[in-house]
Amino acid sequence: MKKVLFLLPLALLSCKKDPEVTVNQKKDSTVVSENPGPVEKSDSAAVRMKDSIINNAPKTKEVLRTGVMREVKEGQITRTIDAAQLPVRLGEEFTTDGQEFILKITGFSKSDIKAAISTKEKDFNIRFNQIRLPNGDYDGPFGREITYNVKGEGEVWLIIGKSNMASGKTKGSFTVAVE
Repeated sequence: MKKVLFLLPLALLSCKKDPEVTVNQKKDSTVVSENPGPVEKSDSAAVRMKDSIINNAPKTKEVLRTGVMREVKEGQITRTIDAAQLPVRLGEEFTTDGQEFILKITGFSKSDIKAAISTKEKDFNIRFNQIRLPNGDYDGPFGREITYNVKGEGEVWLIIGKSNMASGKTKGSFTVAVE
């Protein structure tokens, strides 16, 4: 019995498999490297591959280009966001003359709102035309920047369009930043 207990560790050590070693000789040096077994893909690599496929899908690119919660009807572009997403920066584009952009902010409960329009277009005729307050009242017109005290809680609309008192291009890209 004692012999079996003595031979058992020796048998286990002799069964241990060492990694395969290859020796490559190049000019005046010797390189020794271990060749590990086949590399298995981890779950994170599979997830990255799926993400890459999803992010490059045509439908995903269309959603990223046009935005989520976006509706276009008769020259009026409407986007809806939740106030919990603030601060937010949205890109938009007027492609025809006389278009109007309405940004609806649901669940707004802050005491004031700050927003600004920026554009790379020269001579772009664009401004905040009106703001619709949670009680249904409208106020405006404003310029490209607005800071407004909002009384009450609810849905606030920022209405953007051309100024009838100014001239300039009415087509082009712009960005709206809201805090």
